[in-house]
Amino acid sequence: MPRKLSVNLAVLAVVLVFNLAGASSVPAQPRESVEVKALTLGLVSDTHREEIEKYFQEFVRYVTRKLSSGSAIEGRVLVASTPFELARLLEQRRVDFYMESAYPTYVINSVHGAGKLLLRRWKSGLADYYSIIFTRSDSGIKRVEDLKGKTIVFEDAGSTSGYLLPKLFLQRRGLKLTEKGRFSPDNVATDVGYVFARSQEKLVDAVLNKQAAAGAFSNDDFNALEEKKKVDIGLLAQTDRLPRHLLSVRSDLAPALAGRLEAVLLAMHDDAEGQKILQRTDGTTKFDMLPGGEAAMRRRLLDSFYSPGGK
Repeated sequence: MPRKLSVNLAVLAVVLVFNLAGASSVPAQPRESVEVKALTLGLVSDTHREEIEKYFQEFVRYVTRKLSSGSAIEGRVLVASTPFELARLLEQRRVDFYMESAYPTYVINSVHGAGKLLLRRWKSGLADYYSIIFTRSDSGIKRVEDLKGKTIVFEDAGSTSGYLLPKLFLQRRGLKLTEKGRFSPDNVATDVGYVFARSQEKLVDAVLNKQAAAGAFSNDDFNALEEKKKVDIGLLAQTDRLPRHLLSVRSDLAPALAGRLEAVLLAMHDDAEGQKILQRTDGTTKFDMLPGGEAAMRRRLLDSFYSPGGK
């Protein structure tokens, strides 16, 4: 190769490396060089959006105050009506980090590519949870395969433990599920029909009152039941465990800023003020590292929710 061409290629390689490092904010620069004027927390809810924004303001103000090393950082809360809308807000850089349960997190991060897992959130004292499929103890139903031709009741279409996990669990065991418009204990002989109760109390009552043959909810919901209802319930199956809640950042957030945010959140439960604010934030116990790391947790969510055949 001519010497002049070799030199030019070497110079070009150096320029490309420098430009790529600048574009991706690779943390070769000191943390304090990342200037932040505002940080926005994203949440998902299709109701009471203004109330939710106010409710999480104290949490965001604490985090931004701890992040600030000089001028104050403005803390904001933005509530999207759907995971799809939140994904768009992340892509538009209008949201910097968000908290959600396992399935919406999978949709936002893996399906839309808008976010990246950062930490696990212990919510209501729980690090993880799983779904339980149950029936009346005297129903005669012994296996999930016995649900063919019958109806199961789920909580609502946005619930990870009360719909998505148990539905995929049944589908992966060869059962065909079809949504119905009303309660009925029976269904087409080859299918499992399903309806939504819209509340955990109505879900349990529908099974115990024989309006549906089975139901599904989280182990935490089961533990909270009064004893007189527990004794009338027969457990058919349980799904794999998943994190109770997760915290993610937008996929292009500067690594230095993500690192600082991670450090603040990990230390929050060890600070007296931070601990009180966590408890007032939906009963959060603490944030901790993802078991097995980000890649392993992403794989767990993919294994739990990816369905090649669709719905």
